[in-house]
Amino acid sequence: MTAQIIDGKKIAQDLKIKIAKEVKNLQEKHHITPAIAVILVGDDPASKVYVGAKERQAKEVGMNSLQINLADNISEIELLDKIKKLNSDPKIHAILVQLPLPKHINSDKVIETIDPNKDVDGFHLINVGKLTIGKIDEATIPCTAIGSLHLINEIEPDITGKNILVIGSSNIVGMPLSRLLMHKKATVTIANSKTRNLKFLCQNADIIISATGVANLVTADMVHENSIIIDVGINRITKKDGTTKLVGDVDFDGCYPKVKAITPVPGGVGPMTIAYLLQNCLYLCIKRL
Repeated sequence: MTAQIIDGKKIAQDLKIKIAKEVKNLQEKHHITPAIAVILVGDDPASKVYVGAKERQAKEVGMNSLQINLADNISEIELLDKIKKLNSDPKIHAILVQLPLPKHINSDKVIETIDPNKDVDGFHLINVGKLTIGKIDEATIPCTAIGSLHLINEIEPDITGKNILVIGSSNIVGMPLSRLLMHKKATVTIANSKTRNLKFLCQNADIIISATGVANLVTADMVHENSIIIDVGINRITKKDGTTKLVGDVDFDGCYPKVKAITPVPGGVGPMTIAYLLQNCLYLCIKRL
């Protein structure tokens, strides 16, 4: 048996084509262009690459993108003031502060300062609360969570009653995704990398989603022929020859011949995260109208 590879790049590209059409429609009918402001504090190389990709893809779909680069020694008060100015700027529809932030800045305080109606990441407590109680249509949902659901629906359009195992319980992926799946009437189990009976839980799940950052946590002996695997993890490992390689939480080479469908790393969930960042920006702009 050979698994179906869930091609996140292609699915994300199809979504971005739809977003571009909606952006053009807004421009023609309402003379409005969705705009996102991205704040980058410091010069972390990985964050710079990620922010650059967001800016490039925003422009590809016709959106305006404002990148604000700040020194890593900026004070918390100064950063909060920057956010407040963006909150009151009518030309900005979405605000993103790239995480992680320097240790002297309270990330929770920064997230709570963002206007929930411009919170493109869906991390503000108001958006978290709406998702928690099932007001999905009113909430901005974290991009990786909704992107992962989209990938699942490519294989299983109806997840009602499906046994879904979510490995990882972060506020960025695991928890919002679990809530989202529960509201879709799936039966959800939440585990982590230290869960003692993880192999048993995997073997009894229809769908496995891993978001722990632990390389090769899920191996071939933990899955079955009807398993659908969504690998959110991204880890850089050093090979025997000294070179490095990006891998997920799942042993792709071992699981691929055995399961029903699986996302690759890279090229699976990652592209969907950025695509849904753009989708969320579009949603916030339309909401303002």
